[in-house]
Amino acid sequence: MSERAWWWCGGWLVAAGWAGVFPLVSGLGPHRMWGACAALGYGAAALAAVVVRRRGREVSVAVALVGSVLVPLLALVLTGRGQSEVGVIERSGVLLLHTGTPYLAEPRTVDEYNPYLPGMALLGLPRAVLGASPFGSSPFGDARLWCALVFLLCALRTVPAGRRLGGHALGGYTLGRHALGGYALGGHALGGYALGRHALGAYTLTASPVVALPLCVSGVDLPLTGLCWLALVRAGERRPVAAGLALAAACSLKWTAWPAVAVVAALLAATAGRRAALRGAAVAVGGAALLVLPGALRSPGPLVRQVFAFPTGRGDLPTPAASPLPGQLLAGFGPPGWYAAVGLLLLAGLAVGASLLLRPPLNTAGAAHRLALGLTAAFLLAPAGRFGYLALPLVLVLLASTSVRKGLPWAPPSSSPTTTRPARAASRPSSTPWPPACPGRSWSTPPPSPARPATTQASPSR
Repeated sequence: MSERAWWWCGGWLVAAGWAGVFPLVSGLGPHRMWGACAALGYGAAALAAVVVRRRGREVSVAVALVGSVLVPLLALVLTGRGQSEVGVIERSGVLLLHTGTPYLAEPRTVDEYNPYLPGMALLGLPRAVLGASPFGSSPFGDARLWCALVFLLCALRTVPAGRRLGGHALGGYTLGRHALGGYALGGHALGGYALGRHALGAYTLTASPVVALPLCVSGVDLPLTGLCWLALVRAGERRPVAAGLALAAACSLKWTAWPAVAVVAALLAATAGRRAALRGAAVAVGGAALLVLPGALRSPGPLVRQVFAFPTGRGDLPTPAASPLPGQLLAGFGPPGWYAAVGLLLLAGLAVGASLLLRPPLNTAGAAHRLALGLTAAFLLAPAGRFGYLALPLVLVLLASTSVRKGLPWAPPSSSPTTTRPARAASRPSSTPWPPACPGRSWSTPPPSPARPATTQASPSR
């Protein structure tokens, strides 16, 4: 058995131990159910990684996906159980459909507060259309399914297409030398997508506890994470309009996505120029305004109280986000502590902004790390926060890691920011002799492409 198989086995065992704690210590029913199912799934995946000799990694990932995502998600959706965020999103969709605003004018309980921007209500519209109860009409109205769909689509859209990746081409979803129906045979196919070296990590990350748990119990931060990552990837590919559109969608969900605008603009300015940065920022701000302003103009007071005052601990009711983080501990000392936490939060934001000006990121991975750093500082120093918020920057770091490390998926295409301008300039044809082993031949232009052979033989004096 290879050493890599044992590493996979150890990783799944760690995940199984982490998930197995939830049924013992968690006071939330959805978390306990997920922990029981996921612990069994991760344990079976660890066994498959060392028992299955051929394609053991792929089999272990598939088993982990079934145990940590498919089974608990179906069980929770069909029984109508989940965190309160699921009900908030679905109610906001119903309100948006019937009243034109996703906010209640006078909420009386914490569950009636909607701390999200109007764009989040769009993910609750399926419930408003398909029915208020999963038993009444269809379980496909559950907001978790649509949050997970947005995240997965954003992740799949970052898989390079039509470019060579270490001998494997992902053009038309082709891996290796053989293809059937445009799908991979050189790698392994799962659900019509390549499950080879370059896509295995996408499914592994989805099966990991950091994604599987929120996907099953709430799903609220997954679309925000996926859209921010998609915006960073498109900015790294020097596509400001596409990056701006993804940012606009993210910024219409939660205001915690707004720092991504500065990071994406800095990346575009460093790799594609100031005009591209301004174009991307303009698309992001304009698109977000189109999604947010209608609801904001219809109910400005409830939006300010529920979206901005309530999450920061300044609302009429205390926020349930009360993990013992530094900002929360400072805010516990009263108004002076609250202002101190806000001041530290602003200083951290200024520090990250200065780093973007002095040392802007030059690739997608660097931009993701910078955004993750800023979000981590914001969540730690916010007057009200919870440990679950830190999953967002953690997933960004994991996505960035899988995109640049050798042997892991989603290596950036040749037009990505990992290929800098000097590197591309160095790869351009020059007047140096070619090939080097033939000093008698001097070429002023690159040789004919092997796919299109020259019709006449080049003479040595060319």
